[in-house]
Formats: sequence, C-alpha cells, structure tokens
Amino acid sequence: MTLDFTTPYASQRMPVMARNVVATSQPLAAQAGLRALQRGGNAVDAAIAAAAVLTVVEPTGNGLGSDAFALVWDGARLHGLNASGRSPRSLTPERFGAHDAMPYRGWDTVTVPGAVSGWVALHERFAALPFASLLEDAVRYADEGFAVSPIIARGWDMSRRTYTDQPDWQRDFAPAGRVPSAGEIWRFPQQARSLERIAETGGEALYRGHLADAIVAHARANGALLDHADLAEHRPEWVEPIATWFADHELHEIPPNGQGLAALIALGILRHRPDLRDHELDSAPWLHLQIEAMKLALADAERWIADPEHMTEVRAADLLDDDYLAARAATIDPERAADPGHGTPRPSGTVYLSTADADGRMVSFIQSNYAGFGSGVVVPETGIALQNRGAGFVLTPDHPNRVGGGKRPFHTIIPGFLTHGGDARCAFGVMGGMMQAQGHVQMTLRMVGHQQNPQAASDAPRWRVTGGRGVALEAGVPDAVAQALVDLGHVVQRSAPDESFGFGGAQLIWRDGHGGYVAGSDHRKDGQAVGY
Repeated sequence: MTLDFTTPYASQRMPVMARNVVATSQPLAAQAGLRALQRGGNAVDAAIAAAAVLTVVEPTGNGLGSDAFALVWDGARLHGLNASGRSPRSLTPERFGAHDAMPYRGWDTVTVPGAVSGWVALHERFAALPFASLLEDAVRYADEGFAVSPIIARGWDMSRRTYTDQPDWQRDFAPAGRVPSAGEIWRFPQQARSLERIAETGGEALYRGHLADAIVAHARANGALLDHADLAEHRPEWVEPIATWFADHELHEIPPNGQGLAALIALGILRHRPDLRDHELDSAPWLHLQIEAMKLALADAERWIADPEHMTEVRAADLLDDDYLAARAATIDPERAADPGHGTPRPSGTVYLSTADADGRMVSFIQSNYAGFGSGVVVPETGIALQNRGAGFVLTPDHPNRVGGGKRPFHTIIPGFLTHGGDARCAFGVMGGMMQAQGHVQMTLRMVGHQQNPQAASDAPRWRVTGGRGVALEAGVPDAVAQALVDLGHVVQRSAPDESFGFGGAQLIWRDGHGGYVAGSDHRKDGQAVGY
C-alpha cells in the first residue's frame, strides 16, 4: 500500500521519515528515547527511557503511580503486556454503601501502580541496555529541572482548581499555592530519589522495598486499605493480543480489562457496512456510519468489559463473533442517528508513545494516572502521585466490573497496532480517556481505508461520541458537514479552536516498504516525532 503524502489539513508539522524513530507527547521524552537508540539500544529501550522521562515532564497525565499497557513487535510476532494493578484485596462493595457512584479522587480510588513493573518486564524480555541507564534522563530532569512545555502548563493550571481538596497534591505540585507557567523550570528532587531507587533495585523498591513502605505508611495514616501484600503480590501479565480486520489489515489491541475491545467491535461493525466505502472522506454520511458504529461498541464495552477473570457471562470472543458484528451493523440506520443500548451476544490524563528501530522492532506503549494527576494522593517525600483507576469500577450488583477486592478495573488506556499479511505495519495510539477507542477507529480508517500518512491522519479534525445522540466535533469539521449531521438527528457540540484537549493526542509510526518508517506526532500535544 502506498501512502498519500499530501497535507490536506491545517497543521504546522510534517511526517518524520527515518530508520529509527520515536514519537511522544513531550519533546524531552522523545529525545530521551532517541538517545537510547543512539547508544545501541533498541525500540524497547527507547520506549522505557521515554516512558520514564514522561513521568517527570508530563505529570499532568502520568507518574510513578501509573498503570501501563504495551504491544511489542519483536521483528517476527506481536506480544501484549498488561501492567495494570489490582484493587486492595480487602476492598468490598460495602465500603461504598453510602455512594451512588464510585468516588473520583482520594484513597478509595487508588489501585496498585503497575507502570514500573511494566518497564521491568519489557526490559527483562527485550531490552539491550542496562535498566538503570534507561532512567538516567528522567533522574536528571527531576533533579536539575526542565522547562515546562505550554500545553502541559495549561493542564497543570486546570488541575490547580481540580485538586483544591487534596492536600498531598497541593503540597507537592502547587507549592505556595501556585503551579509552574510555560517555560518555567520545575524541579522535583524527591521524585529523582525515587527514580534512583527504582533504577538501583530493578523496580523492587516500589513493590517490596523502601518506596512500598512509604506508600503503605501513608495509606495507614489515612485509613486506606492498600497494604504490603497488595504491592508485593503485583505482577504484570504477558497476554495474547486480540484483533479484527478491515481493508486487508488487522487492528490489534490488549484484551480486557482495557477498552481496546470497543475499537475492535466498532471496526468489525464497519466491516459489515460496505456503504462506508461509497461515501467521500470527511463527508457527513462517512462520519455518520462511524459514529453509529462507535455508539454500539461503547454500549457493549460499558456493559461487558471488566477484569477478564470476572467476564464469565460474555467473553471478548463473543463480542467479536462475525455474526454478532453483522447483526449489530444491520441495526444502523444510514439516514438517522440512534441512541442504542448494549447487545447480548450468544456465549461462545494519559501519555502515549511509539518507537521503532532499524531491525524491525516496534513498540506501542501507554501509561496513565487516569484523570490528570490521578487520585490526588501523593506519597510524602517520594514524588509518587497515585492513580485513581479504581474510579473505573461500578457499584451495580452482578456487573462484571463491580468494585471488589483484588480486581483490575475497566481501563480506558489502550495501545494499538496494525499488521498486514502477518507483518508489522503501524504502532499507534490516541491518548484521552474514552476518546481512545474512538481515536483508534478514526486513525485506522484514515490510514488503511484512505492511505493517509500518519501525520495527516493525526491532523484531521476528530469527532467524539458524548452519550445518547450527542457527538462533539472538533473545530476543523466544516460547518456544512456539522449541519448535515444535525439533519441526520445528531446532537452536535462544536468545539472552539483552542478546545482540542478532549479529542486526544495521537502518536503514530508507520512501517514503509523501504526499510524505514513514517512517523506523526499530534499537534494537539507538546510532543514530537524524531528519528535518525
């Protein structure tokens, strides 16, 4: 397949072409990954180095208290890694008896942080450089400081108003009541010391050492349930990716507890809508079919996705059954927007980065605190901001994702990967909450359905399902297209040019047919694609 290298959308960026590439949401992280490659590391080394730096330079989306997922192409086959943590073993639904929904902040949303264990697992299996060396850039930026980039500074300022009731966050991320502005140097030596301990112990300090002691002590001081056993028993899990096909390409995702299944359901539904190919790129009928398919997929995801150990009634394979997808596709009215519920098949704040090296290895990697800085809990003297992934549970009895002890909650973060004929094609992702599965579908359709290059696919204006018949449209969608969607029954919300945060941030690396790569980095973020 030959990519189209025209640039049809407003952008200040061009695709980057090289034999070794890194694309991240923050330039210092991208350059750290590139340095790892230049020192003799491979794509996995680059991913770990970039991920570690992102915990320092983009605390608005991730940190040492995050979870992570990865898809790794080793040059011959694809591997999946689920490095998400579980809830405390002693957690029960009764703890939330007075609540109508799961809390969104505080200790009761904290699950075991899995990201560091993911770095270690990736390193042990695939890396070439010493683990400690891959964290050196992160340590230096935390210790010596870095200039805060503009979009991250804006998110930090928004968080200042969000975390007013979280004293831990105020103490460490808004000292003296203020947050750093764009260009201001930010230092966090306590985080540097934690990174050093993680580097020296191969991650053990966070789960069975000094940092684990600090986390548990802070939990006990605040009446929280997380204990030493919860941390010590944590293990990342190598998993078999799940996939579906479209236009002779396969989209691969991590299986539940992540929402990647929703992207596959939507793409599978669209496979059964041959009329999609009859419509012009970016036209209202073309967008309408995608929006309707995504609504169906998200309804299924909300009802059925959970920790796979608890998905006993409906499995991922049931939701990807071709007959089921065809039946769901048949419910779409090409002339009218709908507000669908879930189907019942027969039984049968986030950062994303991608890397690739000259030997053919590629990594699709994502790590996240969930909402911004996460729970608002920051362990004193460590710089560890703990995630609020527990907010992804529900309180509904008999739901597979009901809150409980030792469970992994529904996750929004998902890495994506495309193959063609059994060979690697693209490592990509679109960070941003429930936008992520929607973004995966949009990127896939643009690249494999319309041959758009990664930067053009990223630059294109996006849509986002918001519930019911609601759909948000980015500013670049023409007024005539928006009106046509209204005429089809969609409740359209137009976003201002400076309101792009809700439409995610993509990083993409496409393997071309000439021994190199084509990379794109989202203009909605501070980052960049770099290569040599």
